[in-house]
Amino acid sequence: MKTSKPATNEIQAVEQTIGKILRWGVIVAATIMILGLLLYLMNGSLGVATHYHVKNFSELLQGLLTGKPYAVMMTGIFALILTPVLRVVVSIYSFYREHDSLYVVITSLVLIILMASFWLGIEFHL
Repeated sequence: MKTSKPATNEIQAVEQTIGKILRWGVIVAATIMILGLLLYLMNGSLGVATHYHVKNFSELLQGLLTGKPYAVMMTGIFALILTPVLRVVVSIYSFYREHDSLYVVITSLVLIILMASFWLGIEFHL
């Protein structure tokens, strides 16, 4: 019984960390998007042509450096997308600490699939 209690406490700590990551990820993403919206309202324009889509990170960074509202809002969306990815990474660590190799492998596969889908989307503009 003594050995399971620290493990239970550690699991609860990891679950609380995951909860904080999800909560703060949403708060940060929403804050960035609201900032982009405020920039849009102040400028009266998104700063890009109609039907424009960011094709790579350098365009996004360039838009951020020039203060384009569209780039700021896209960064907020990107932060929102990355939040569950970070949750998967923390889960891998959590399963590793629990010595649960099956779930480490499964969660790692989920992370690989997520990364592959991001890469395919960026590479082929899906």
